[in-house]
Amino acid sequence: MRIGFIGAGKVGFTLGKYLELNLNKEEIQKNCKRTVTLSGYYSRQVESAKEAATFTNTEAFDDLEKIVCASDVLMLTVPDGKIEAVWDSIKAFDIKGKLICHCSGAMTSNIFSGVTEAGAFGYSIHPMYAISSKTKSYREMQKCFFTVEGDEKWGNEICRFIRLLGNDCVLLSTENKTKYHAAAVFASNLVNGLYGSAVSLLEGCGFEKKQAERALVPLFMGNASHITEDGPVAGLTGPIERNDTTTVKKHLNVLDENEKHIYTSVSEAVVALAERKYPDRDYSEMKNILSEQE
Repeated sequence: MRIGFIGAGKVGFTLGKYLELNLNKEEIQKNCKRTVTLSGYYSRQVESAKEAATFTNTEAFDDLEKIVCASDVLMLTVPDGKIEAVWDSIKAFDIKGKLICHCSGAMTSNIFSGVTEAGAFGYSIHPMYAISSKTKSYREMQKCFFTVEGDEKWGNEICRFIRLLGNDCVLLSTENKTKYHAAAVFASNLVNGLYGSAVSLLEGCGFEKKQAERALVPLFMGNASHITEDGPVAGLTGPIERNDTTTVKKHLNVLDENEKHIYTSVSEAVVALAERKYPDRDYSEMKNILSEQE
């Protein structure tokens, strides 16, 4: 089973290097039904393919059809907006029996229109991790959670292979892929928005921007640690958890309209967690205070 990468950006570099390091382990190959190897990289930027190939000890291809012929699994590690165009190019070749995969969190395997008619199998394989570096992110992939979505034929086998690498993996239905991606955004990108708002509020208190960012680090990291270790319910603290309506009212009195909107929207989700933590505590007044701001 030969795996080839079309696209030599951060995701292609990271997954390729991670696989290269792990495929050398005897216990992985021993438990695979077929020997798994990497064929290499193709990119419109030839130098990028050569760089990725050198980084992963594989081959650089200067022709799209060559890497298609040399691979049983094609990983389309290109930006979301380029996936369909790349697919339109490779489906003109003989791809019968091949697995065609992209790594988008938001898109499904439905982007591969006509894949069944071509005798191939389409999948989305998404690492639930923010890959930020071409040459360093592979070091963090061991703790990454993966999801697989696509044709039933090989879905479970792909998950099994990912688990052999040491990663958790869940097989998603196509209809749940977008909701899954929204969950990932809640836990990552939206947190950036909340953190940025917290920095702005501190700047409004007289902090310099860098001071504000530094001041929040221990609070942010400590809270993140509690959440990951104990879960969002057990790790919950703060005025809503305490049912401190007086403090929440004070907060709302000093926030502008946009800040109030953010505060109340997120706080309603926090109330739901607090009710799970303390099912005998009455949070009705807290809910009324928050709903009055909408």
